Amino acid sequence: MKPAAPTHQCQVFGSPWEGVYATHIESSRHYGRHWHAVYGLGLLDDGAQSSASGRGPVDAYAGDLITTNPGEVHDGQPLGGPSRRWRMVYLEPSVVHAMAGDLATASPHGVALARPVIQGDAALREALHQLLQRLAHWSATPQAAASLTALACEEALVQTCALLLGRHANAPRAHGLGADASAEVRQVRDQLADAPLAPPTLTQLAAMAGLGKYQLLRRFTQAYGLPPHAWLLQQRAERARSLVQRGTSLAEAAADCGFADQSHMTRIFARQFGFTPGAWQKAAAGWQRRPLPQ
Repeated sequence: MKPAAPTHQCQVFGSPWEGVYATHIESSRHYGRHWHAVYGLGLLDDGAQSSASGRGPVDAYAGDLITTNPGEVHDGQPLGGPSRRWRMVYLEPSVVHAMAGDLATASPHGVALARPVIQGDAALREALHQLLQRLAHWSATPQAAASLTALACEEALVQTCALLLGRHANAPRAHGLGADASAEVRQVRDQLADAPLAPPTLTQLAAMAGLGKYQLLRRFTQAYGLPPHAWLLQQRAERARSLVQRGTSLAEAAADCGFADQSHMTRIFARQFGFTPGAWQKAAAGWQRRPLPQ
């Protein structure tokens, strides 16, 4: 008997602001180790998930809240069943920092969400549920009524951020990404970031750092959660997301970010974010160019 095809269904929703978007996903996919440049707050609606996080392995069950910090390496796979279903809202760091300043919860070391899985916070769960519903409604609202719906979205966003930052932020992070990196390893990372289209070879990077190739691989992975090639692909995917959001065509974004072609970009993009560049382009096209919530 032929095995059932893997389940993966994803919707991506824009918002009234460029710095906020949401996803609804049902998936049996095993996500490999990756990171995002944004904060994530989600609600696991059905099933269960096991994942790595900046604080070690964690399990989440239906009704639990899940979080990620920018740059926090994580993965995810179903736990105890074939798939799971969850909804997430993603926030650019500028949105979270503005909210933290408004709420007087800002830390001199920045904002860090304390736990990758939050249990027992019914008020935050309800606030997030309402925010996700309102963002989905805003995405389906005709332009003529969008301003009123946007106000409802902003109220829900402020309420959600107030609860999240007031109760679950600014604890010291156990594994701050790159916090323990040596100057040599940081130099390698900077070189990769500065030359994403024509990166040096591993031999060249190792010579630059004054390390053996195996030493460099081990130290870079320890510091940043991924080896140099995977880290660079993450950087390219994040850059492509930003370009497509600003209106760059998919073909141009693929070329500008150093992908072999648009299909290559689509594979990496979908593997990291769960949705395709085309779905992202469609969601971003409906956004109004509003200032970020302050």
